[in-house]
Amino acid sequence: MNVLYEEDGGLRVGAIVEQDGGTMLVESAHKKRSRIKTDKVLLQFGTPAVGDLLPQAQTLSESIDVPFLWEVVGSDEFAFSDVAREYFGHAPNPVESTAILLRLHGTPSHFHRRTRGHFQAATATEVKSAEVAAAKRAEKAQRLADLADRLSRFELPPEIAARLPGLLYKPDHNTLEAKAVEQAAQKLHLSPVKLLERCGAVKDSYAYHLGRFLFEHFPTGREVKSVPPFDAPASLSLSVADVAAFSIDDTTTTEIDDAFSVKWLPDGNYQIGVHIAAPALGFLPGSPADALARQRLSTVYLPGDKITMLPDPLVKAYSLDEGRDCPAVSLYLIVAGDGSYRVLASDTRVERVPIVKNLRYPILDEEFTEEALRQPPSPSGDRFPFARELRVLYDFTTALWTQRGKGEIDRADFQIYVGEFEGKERITITPRKRGAPSDRVVSELMIYANSAWGKLLGDRDVRALFRVQDSGKVRMSLYPAPHLGIGVNQYLWASSPLRRYVDLVNQWLLLSVIYDEPSPFADRETELHAIQRDFESTNSVYDEFQRAMERYFALRWLLQEDLRVTTAVIVKENDTLIHLERAPLWQRVPSLSSLPGGLHAGAIVNL
Repeated sequence: MNVLYEEDGGLRVGAIVEQDGGTMLVESAHKKRSRIKTDKVLLQFGTPAVGDLLPQAQTLSESIDVPFLWEVVGSDEFAFSDVAREYFGHAPNPVESTAILLRLHGTPSHFHRRTRGHFQAATATEVKSAEVAAAKRAEKAQRLADLADRLSRFELPPEIAARLPGLLYKPDHNTLEAKAVEQAAQKLHLSPVKLLERCGAVKDSYAYHLGRFLFEHFPTGREVKSVPPFDAPASLSLSVADVAAFSIDDTTTTEIDDAFSVKWLPDGNYQIGVHIAAPALGFLPGSPADALARQRLSTVYLPGDKITMLPDPLVKAYSLDEGRDCPAVSLYLIVAGDGSYRVLASDTRVERVPIVKNLRYPILDEEFTEEALRQPPSPSGDRFPFARELRVLYDFTTALWTQRGKGEIDRADFQIYVGEFEGKERITITPRKRGAPSDRVVSELMIYANSAWGKLLGDRDVRALFRVQDSGKVRMSLYPAPHLGIGVNQYLWASSPLRRYVDLVNQWLLLSVIYDEPSPFADRETELHAIQRDFESTNSVYDEFQRAMERYFALRWLLQEDLRVTTAVIVKENDTLIHLERAPLWQRVPSLSSLPGGLHAGAIVNL
């Protein structure tokens, strides 16, 4: 004898092996034995065979009209065996009874399960709701199939395009669009990202990486939708300095923060000016412009592109561009002209500075060289723009560098330029040795100004965002302390207020001292700590992204140049790290662990 029974919400069939009181041992068609309670048995039968009942009943159940069955069962609770008798018009055989049971089990929209083997018809309202829900599911399934089919043909449906970049970087797997992408990707044996790239949703790998960065860190978009109000420089009442200033920057720089000037004094000494753009004059802490800068915290740099901290109109208003008298915070140094280049006096002022020229490297580096400095001044005039001034600045900053006692790292930096050549993208990598004359002039004057202004704020007991290195890693502090890595007694960042939020904050604090006003962050140390924390975490993310993009373009450059063999330098003794001499690329090579650092070696590049 065989039994049909219910277990875990499903129907099972087995042959009775033995029966003992309220339990029985049954064996399935696959010879698996189970002990069940007799109250789970719905039907006992001799034929058909154990393995044939459910398949035969399933075939028959598919022919049973569910709406008709629902109409004839009435509203009271009923047993499936009674319905089977009425539906077929005779005592049902096991296959017919099981077919009715399967139909009742399989249509919960029309029949509610009560006790074992008993059901009750759903109300007309419930049936209608179920039919609407089923229609919606069918429509959704059809939409899913259509989307997946179009994606499989490498089309980009508007519904998919509308959900980018979320589908690329943080897909919600419960949405129809994400399911369609996954379904099509599995069908084509592609990753979802590769599929979307083939569909035209991603231009290339660079666009993908940049898009992920923007999605995570600039969710409202890289462009400023509305420029917050700020005071234009023309509205500021500032005297115009009697200097002719010039800046030194890369050819791609648009946020010019710093410029310099040199005047020869009647007593033979020099007046050297360090002029820093003053956007802090244009808006105050707590203003909408401050909120934007506070949100972004820094300009993001990557080869061929950047995302500015401040909106373009504000940058253009306060950038130290040539041909304008620009608002600036100026540090003036009276420097001895007897060859010692001692600083005899200093003064900080807020003024307009005439910017005569924006000098640019690498063009400047070709003229302003150590060899050119060894040549005597030309009697016919300057060998290149501001040659006299640059010679004075170089000698002065060399004296500063010597006093600090900090050697320069003997390696090259790299400038990566991305542009078009003959209609195609062209990547250019230009090495630039650290310690080049223009590099020394800028870096030493920035160190001096940031240290001098750090001392000014520290002497006035003004809490500011100082840079400190007493041992180990550089950290930020609200109190001045030595920076051993640079070799100064105190140091802060205040020389790049167009590009870094901490510099902007420090410039507000510096202005409060110059104008003898209360600090805008007085009694708000918690806010300064929050700025410090947010800047450090955000800046590390930006730096990591910049390094990743530099590596990306360096690898693209290797492919562009078809470079297979080049030279490399082992970074440290007993280390496995090398860096290529022609590109900013570092790589671990385990077999080099026993060689001394600084050794030059050939490297085979396999791409």
